[in-house]
Amino acid sequence: MSIAISSAEPYVMAPFVYKGKVRELYDLGEHYLIVVTDRISAFDYVLRPSVSDKGCLLNRLSCFWFEETASLQPNHLVHADVDRLGDIISNRTIMKDRVMVTRKAQPIKIECIVRGYITGGGWRQYQQTGQINGIPLPSGMRKNERFDRPIFTPSAKNDAGHDEDISLARMKELVGAELAIQLMEKSIQLYEYAHAYCEQRGIVLADTKFEFGLINGQIILIDELFTPDSSRFWAKENYTLDAQIESMDKEPVRTYLSGSGWDKNSEPDILPAHVVKETSRRYKEIYYRLTGQQYIR
Repeated sequence: MSIAISSAEPYVMAPFVYKGKVRELYDLGEHYLIVVTDRISAFDYVLRPSVSDKGCLLNRLSCFWFEETASLQPNHLVHADVDRLGDIISNRTIMKDRVMVTRKAQPIKIECIVRGYITGGGWRQYQQTGQINGIPLPSGMRKNERFDRPIFTPSAKNDAGHDEDISLARMKELVGAELAIQLMEKSIQLYEYAHAYCEQRGIVLADTKFEFGLINGQIILIDELFTPDSSRFWAKENYTLDAQIESMDKEPVRTYLSGSGWDKNSEPDILPAHVVKETSRRYKEIYYRLTGQQYIR
């Protein structure tokens, strides 16, 4: 059964902790419960309507990657079985594939971004300064060109407003030099592993972001992992230099909004049905290409 949910609150009988653009967090005592809704955001706005199955696909992809990379880096996943939650869930059919029970970690307020290719915001920085987050780069690089080695370009998570691009030196000031270096090394290792995995499946992982936390001093990978909402995936057959490459994610939404005349400062209109349908199809396609499994609910 495909159904789009914009909020999990009617179906979860546990104390509510936090509502993000897509995810909701509930307190289970020893653990947290993360529920991934079908909400979709762009340009810092949550849009209407929600996209059927998007939350399930994102959650299943994160679980897939958490299990795939557990030997490289410990993470917060305990299980993702809705049937083990008992009366906490009032409708297991609707909530199936959307839930993740996790260990409680103290979040580190840094987005750990790794870029393997010069594109997006990194390309814009380079055009203006010849650098990305204070990292000097060779002159004459071309848009979408692959770096000789992935670069680490963190951002500070602000409580209000946009995240702030920062240098590694600034990150050391914020979290300490030792932790900053550890996070950089872990992030690059995870990116390189996933890049090689994706390459075998005809996908280019251009860049991605990670979030980490601490449990008793141990670094733990949290939030989501290598999903279309946290990563820039390109179909390998579409990879080219000096051009805009469509990402395998919510690109139809961004394209529609950019061409709709919307001022990006007011509540956007409801998305057309064909845009929502194409976005859902893209999430299913990347899920299939990454896992080798058709999404069936």
